[in-house]
Amino acid sequence: MKATRKPTHLRVDPIGCRAHGLCQELLPELVSLDEWGYPLLAEKAIPRDLMAHARRAAAACPTLALRLRKED
Repeated sequence: MKATRKPTHLRVDPIGCRAHGLCQELLPELVSLDEWGYPLLAEKAIPRDLMAHARRAAAACPTLALRLRKED
């Protein structure tokens, strides 16, 4: 029996985010910015081929407001 992986999604802490926009620069496939520069995240799970980029974007967030979460 093959173990199923929980899908991983991007989440942002709206209180911690300061609209630097680095997440969108590093991961434009899943992050866009609103009119004030705050991230709008794709609702879909992070595709396997973008996972390394998503980890890099989360690690590079100046306020650590961008996070990866495994969800059902």
